[in-house]
Amino acid sequence: MARQERKVTRTIQVAHSPDSDDAFMFYALAAGKIDTGDLRYEHVLQDIETLNQRSMRAELEVTAVSIHAFAYLADKYTLLPHGASMGDKYGPRLVTKGSAKSSVKGKKVAVPGLKTSAYLALKLYEPDFEPVVTPFDKIEHAVADGEQEFGLLIHEGQLTFADRGLHLVADMGEWWFSQTGLPLPLGGNVVRTDLGKPLIDSISRHLHASIAYGLSHRSDALDHSMKYARGLDRSKADTFVGMYVNDWTLDYGAKGREAVRLFLKRGYEAGVVKQKVDVRFAGD
Repeated sequence: MARQERKVTRTIQVAHSPDSDDAFMFYALAAGKIDTGDLRYEHVLQDIETLNQRSMRAELEVTAVSIHAFAYLADKYTLLPHGASMGDKYGPRLVTKGSAKSSVKGKKVAVPGLKTSAYLALKLYEPDFEPVVTPFDKIEHAVADGEQEFGLLIHEGQLTFADRGLHLVADMGEWWFSQTGLPLPLGGNVVRTDLGKPLIDSISRHLHASIAYGLSHRSDALDHSMKYARGLDRSKADTFVGMYVNDWTLDYGAKGREAVRLFLKRGYEAGVVKQKVDVRFAGD
């Protein structure tokens, strides 16, 4: 009798933030809802600034990163055409406990990391401030408790700051749109280029299928993502997921690609991004 060949399964690490929007995006992969053939995906959950730093060392095969961080990764990673978090006239929010008309010029600001897109957007909005790097989930508390006068909020804090008596000074996505007419590119999924085109194509198909599945099975995907909603009720979690998992997430499209390139170009021209970036998308 002929010997049956043993099927070889390759494990691919997929790293992303422990947030409701990323959980929604990767629900189908995590729950085994799509056929991934001989690939198995292992999910690594860490905050975005940690993932930015790990990707600098090329430790991860597939990971969510800040678009700002991609400026320093383009020699090792390729952007996948899906998985984007785009702020369409909304984005990271600069808040204070004081007056909404307060000037941030020359002031200290709690920021979630120096390689985050939120930080780059704020530097384009107002170049003169002193960043105080603070874990993203501690920024709202730091401002509400008077430890910092200003804070730059990402993730769920964008929806909850008013509950803590904080006031909106500026919305980075709204400001960026007023300047460019484009959405603000905040995060994306990247794949290590040395995996090679055939494997990258397979990974790209599977991640796209996971996002599409979540969008077409919204209630089930939201059930899964509620474990990562950090205190949001279901209605607010649904709103937050809708902000960052949508048609832009399925594909950047021409406008989304333009927004990424312009955001990094403006960052380079402002001296925040230290090198010109060749932005490549898998499959283009």
